[in-house]
Amino acid sequence: MASTNNVTKLIITGLFQDPEIQRVFSFVLFLFLDTAIVLGNLLIVLTVMTSRSLGSPLYFFLSYLSFVEICSSSTTAPKLILDLLAEKKAISLWGCMTQLFVIHFFGGTEVFLLTVMAYDCYVAICRPLNYTTIMNRQVCAVLVGAAWVGGFVHSFAQILLIFHLPFCGSNVINHYFCDLLPLLKLACSNTFLIGLLIVANGGTMAVISFMVLLASYVVILLHLRTQSSEGRHKALSTCGSHITVIILFFGPCIFICLRPSTTLSVDKMVAIFYTVITPLLNPVIYSLRNSEMRKAMKKLWIRTMKLDEK
Repeated sequence: MASTNNVTKLIITGLFQDPEIQRVFSFVLFLFLDTAIVLGNLLIVLTVMTSRSLGSPLYFFLSYLSFVEICSSSTTAPKLILDLLAEKKAISLWGCMTQLFVIHFFGGTEVFLLTVMAYDCYVAICRPLNYTTIMNRQVCAVLVGAAWVGGFVHSFAQILLIFHLPFCGSNVINHYFCDLLPLLKLACSNTFLIGLLIVANGGTMAVISFMVLLASYVVILLHLRTQSSEGRHKALSTCGSHITVIILFFGPCIFICLRPSTTLSVDKMVAIFYTVITPLLNPVIYSLRNSEMRKAMKKLWIRTMKLDEK
């Protein structure tokens, strides 16, 4: 950190201004949502790990996606819940930098995992005869590893851009967690170029990944024109969940990342969408739209109940 820093602690404005509303939302809403996120995604991970019928690459990637969702949510939600109860919402500058790194690490990893899952859908539908050869265990492991590495590189690049900035003025960050653009406003130096680089890094990753996803599904839809109605229905049900998750995740991300380095009043609500709502809906979307997942969850529940009776 630059030696001109005299800011060691940041004050977070939080999500709400009314203390009574904060207490209600903390205990009744956000605590419930965070618990649901962890339990829902953990159920997906356990179901995939314990079910022999869910051995395909799709569920292999889905289990890692759910794990990333748990980690990503746990980076912001507990602090949010505690801050909703606190009169002064503070975090150290180093703690803020750590939170920034972790948020972008898991966020970047999720972007790459969703892209990998789209590739899996493409191979399964467009090249079914070669699917088991192309998407073997080694390839799946390499793709998951590449997603983790990609998330790390993205996050490291973002932190590197802001790490050296001097913070010697206001210490109030207008958000409910440490995010790049609100933190950038606190720097007491010209941040125009750094802001552009931050937007270029995050925005380029989001847009390129989204374009790859769109292209893959355009190819899939064109391929399905030659299939029977039964084949189209099966293929669309397989990829429908993934398309829904992509829309829910990339919409808010592109809104935040792909614009000039300014903050808007609506940013907090948009951030709630991709840090809370999307991780909450993912298990619901994948379980309700997937009969194999529902059957595996039912079997897991029956096995658990039998163990409890012994």
